[in-house]
Amino acid sequence: MTATAVRETTYREALREAMSEAMRRDERVFLMGEDVGRYGGSFGVSLGMLEEFGEDRVRDTPLSESAFVGAGIGAALGGMRPIVEVMTVNFAMLAMDQVVNTAAALLHMSGGQFAVPVVIRMTTGGGRQLAAQHSHSLEHWFAHVPGLRVLAPATIEDARHMLAPALEDPDPVVIAEHGSLYNAKGTAPEPGTVVDIEHAAIRRTGGDITLVTYGGTLGTVLDAAEALEADGISAEVIDLRVLRPLDSTAVAESVCRTHRAVVVDEGWRTLGMSSEVSARIMEDCFYDLDAPVGRVCTVEVPIPYAKHLEDAALPSVERVVAAVHEAVGLHG
Repeated sequence: MTATAVRETTYREALREAMSEAMRRDERVFLMGEDVGRYGGSFGVSLGMLEEFGEDRVRDTPLSESAFVGAGIGAALGGMRPIVEVMTVNFAMLAMDQVVNTAAALLHMSGGQFAVPVVIRMTTGGGRQLAAQHSHSLEHWFAHVPGLRVLAPATIEDARHMLAPALEDPDPVVIAEHGSLYNAKGTAPEPGTVVDIEHAAIRRTGGDITLVTYGGTLGTVLDAAEALEADGISAEVIDLRVLRPLDSTAVAESVCRTHRAVVVDEGWRTLGMSSEVSARIMEDCFYDLDAPVGRVCTVEVPIPYAKHLEDAALPSVERVVAAVHEAVGLHG
């Protein structure tokens, strides 16, 4: 990238640019959801888009997730390319019937006659003192469902460029955006950058252990990997990026090189993403493992409001480092 092309941006601005670009390119694309228009979105992602595209393409909806997600599905069936914003993943539970029983299943139930090309964006994750109402990481519930694609952009580049291929996908796509990332700053990707929505990414190379994560915990894991260097431990960091379909090959190739693994997941330990990733590592790499697969997850409680309790519940650098020490046999 040339010096003149470098510019700073945020995760929030990258998402906004992606949606605006898509709407300029394709008149079928429109945005709908609670407060996305005049208010600019609950997290400011769509700020200014109403002024550019008007009320027909930036549509404020009633406070009924089931109703407006269903309307988005209907629009997709009618040939549009809707982007439906659900305020938080907790509220997405109110639209589970529409997402799971209709959007994900309709292609199958119609014998291949009706695809549902809808993109459903939602905020996920804790760390912002929004308590149990708005802080849980439930994206793995959607990743359980055949017929959906589930994305978890953890970088500004992925936030900026995952939307375009998601809109081109003939099947419904869920995009889980971690709320702690909206203010994250970084260098804007070059125009024309292409990212895929199929594969995991190696965010840091290493030879002693593989750390697998995604979304808002990527920064925590990278910080832990940096701290582990002081102990002489070289950690490779895998960002899953795509929760369904899961890129088992990338994870297995890394673990077969390092022979140890720790999975870091902001969801709860029981029946979560960490469970699935751990199981696949055991299936694919059992004879290459030198230690059991470790897991660092959110403590199994509703996310507390109090800052010190929330911090104690969520994965931390210290907990990741401790899990790695356990895996490599370094105690003390």
